[in-house]
Formats: sequence, C-alpha cells, structure tokens
Amino acid sequence: MKVLIVASYNSGKFSPFVLEQANALKNQAIEIDFLGIEGRGTIGYLRCRRGLLKKINEYKPDIIHAHYGLSGLLANLQRKVPVVTTYHGSDIHSGGLLLTLSQFSMRLSRYNIFVSDKLLKLANYHRRNAMVQPCGVDFDKFNVLSREEARKLLGWGANGKYVLFAGDFDNTIKNPELARQACNLLLECELIELKGYNRKEVNLLMNASNCLLMTSHHEASPMVIKEAMLCGTPVVSVDVGDVADVVKGTEGCFIAERNATEIASKLSEAISFSKQKEKTNGRERITELGLDNKQVAKRIVEIYEFVESKNGRDKR
Repeated sequence: MKVLIVASYNSGKFSPFVLEQANALKNQAIEIDFLGIEGRGTIGYLRCRRGLLKKINEYKPDIIHAHYGLSGLLANLQRKVPVVTTYHGSDIHSGGLLLTLSQFSMRLSRYNIFVSDKLLKLANYHRRNAMVQPCGVDFDKFNVLSREEARKLLGWGANGKYVLFAGDFDNTIKNPELARQACNLLLECELIELKGYNRKEVNLLMNASNCLLMTSHHEASPMVIKEAMLCGTPVVSVDVGDVADVVKGTEGCFIAERNATEIASKLSEAISFSKQKEKTNGRERITELGLDNKQVAKRIVEIYEFVESKNGRDKR
C-alpha cells in the first residue's frame, strides 16, 4: 500500500512525531512518501493544491494521510484519493476560522483520527468515521539513563534541582510565566528551557532533570509527557489534554492546580521522589497504554485497510 503523508514543512523539516510515525508505518510494509506544505495560513496552504495534484499524479498513492486540519482540507481539494486526517490539537483549540476549516476537513475526510478524547469532544464531531488514537512514542530513542551519567555529560551539578520545562519560553501557549513563578518559590531550583535540541539531546536532558513541568493553557496529547515517562522522569503538570489519564497511577507523577503555590508544592514532591527513587515506572505505564509507535502503527494500518476497502466498494 502506498501512502502520501501531507504535513507542514514551514520550519524546514517535518515534526518529529510525523517522521517517527511514518518510520513505524514503513516497518509495517507501508510505502511512504511526503508532501511538505510551505505556506502560512489558509491561503498559504490552499496555494499548495497544484503541488498536491502533481505529487498524486507522480506517486499514485492509495491513501493520503494528512496531519492537522488545514493539511486535511488541502488534501481533500481532490476527490480521487481517499484522505485520512489526524488532528493534533492547535487545529481544534484555536477555535474560530481554523476550527471551522478543520470541521470541513472532518466532513470531507474518509477517516478522522483525534489524539485525545477531549479533542474529539471539543471538535463536536459525531460521525462514525472517527477514532481516538494518541500518537505513539519511539521506545528506542527514549530510554532510561542514570541521572549521574546524564548530568556529567551535560556538565550539570550533581546535587542541583533541575526542572525541565515542557517547551519554549517564547511560546505563550506553554504558559512559561506560571512555571517561573512556581520555581521561584523553591530554593535553588533551575528551570531549563526545552528548545533547539535533537532527540538524543532531549533524552539526555530528561534523564538529567529531577522532573518535567508542564503548565500549558492548551494541549491535546503532548508527546513530551510520554517521552519523559519513557525516561522514568517524574512529571508535574496542570490538568491539560490527556496528561492526567497518561500519568494515572504512576508514582512520582503529579497533577497540580493551575496556581504557582500548588505547582511548587508538587514540584517539591517530585524532586524528593527523584532523589529517593530516581526513576518512575512511567515506561511500564506507556507500554500498558499501548503507546509504542509499533503498536500505534498497526492500528493506523488497520484504518488504511478499512478506508481502502471501502473506497474499492464505492467505485463498483
């Protein structure tokens, strides 16, 4: 089966989770090619229609798999090849025109994948051709290292209190100000920005940190939480997206109220846990949830096969 992945390429690269999912699909004997969208906003995406049609004629895919609502809308500006669209959060949380256009994509797509239950409810989509499937994580790229070893490699102090922030300090959706306020309430606590690192470096940072902190205003099914859990890193997060469900029952992981004092209290507990036990059993929890990329790829292939078979019946 030949699948064309349609996704944003505005940063000069595809998102890591798109690439990792594609690689997992290749291991399921799916032939993959990509169409990278370079354009901003609705008009920028729609201008890529000619490139899409050219790619379809050259590659002749059986399925198009679009990531995010605008990519899904673009992919559906042709009706020859059936489209599967995955919605990752910002396409729904943004509301307004972007949500409306994403809802058009939902109605046109042969199948829709939402990365969390909350996202599906927020989209207000009730047709049968939809399912909730969080993106999987790469068990090979994220693994448990000793904190001592990781800190030596990074040049960090052996006894420091390091909190890894789940994002970019310039990204207001991640709410860095609340994270700073909470860390300022703790003595000698250093907040580390997660920005500009490759996957190997992120794995090292997670293993070196006492915990990961998420204070976002909006999330769907944040990959960084699942990646931290694969590293056995304690997590402190506000109740956002599917985080509470993902960390549920994992000792050393905490859900906090959305205020600095409560977050600081949970950070203190997470840091104490990390000093006593160092690692959580988060890797086992991610396995239990079936979020290994290999397992997720198998479920996505089942969707492709369903869509392809239905498309064949519709053509008769």
